[in-house]
Amino acid sequence: MLTSIILVLIPAMLAGLIQGVTGFGSGIILMIFLPIVFSVSKSAGLATLMMSIATLTVVLRYRKQIQWKQVIVPFAIYAITATFAIQIGQKLSTDLLKVLLGLLLVGLCTYFIWSPLKETQSFSWWIVAIFMVISGFFNGLLGIGGPLVALYFLTKSKTPEMYLGTLQVFFLLDMIYVSCIRVSQHIVNGHDLPFIIVGMVGTTLGVLIAQRIVQRLNIEKVRQITYILIGCSGIYYLFSVFVK
Repeated sequence: MLTSIILVLIPAMLAGLIQGVTGFGSGIILMIFLPIVFSVSKSAGLATLMMSIATLTVVLRYRKQIQWKQVIVPFAIYAITATFAIQIGQKLSTDLLKVLLGLLLVGLCTYFIWSPLKETQSFSWWIVAIFMVISGFFNGLLGIGGPLVALYFLTKSKTPEMYLGTLQVFFLLDMIYVSCIRVSQHIVNGHDLPFIIVGMVGTTLGVLIAQRIVQRLNIEKVRQITYILIGCSGIYYLFSVFVK
């Protein structure tokens, strides 16, 4: 029991720290460690709930910077796809999905390092739709939907506060929606509550630490950190499949 708590608390603090700086990444960190203790589907559900308080903390802090008009339509596409993915999650190969996600993230990292997003640059509506479909799909299956959503909001934000506030309110809506689905399907239940509470404490502490760091960064620095984290995430997923 103690080992399980440690395997939740320490990764949760790291997840909150990364989420608080880049706006995403908590799911990636938690999904490295939680499957050691739980199944993949349960880990995805727990990771979402563990970040809920920390995400709410960021939303409240930057509530005046939230750009609501940028959230509604992308979230609708994202949510519909995530619902579908949760339904079929048990029928697909996890290793194949990790390879596909890993290749996608490494490719995006390489592209944006060489051709970084400019302040005035934005994606076409159909690219945004594709980003949301892919993100919703992998969130429903593996609890990881942040990287492409983060890229979208990077193009819409002029300050780190605007970026974090808008992105985190998107994730807060996502957490409420997919958690209701997972609870209704008994993927997550009352027996998991002690671990959820420990994870909430860890992620909230991590986010509070991160908020002190973010004050010293500009949006360009946040972009650079985001690109690097996307690439590292892709390499991890490829590594986790081919090196066992």
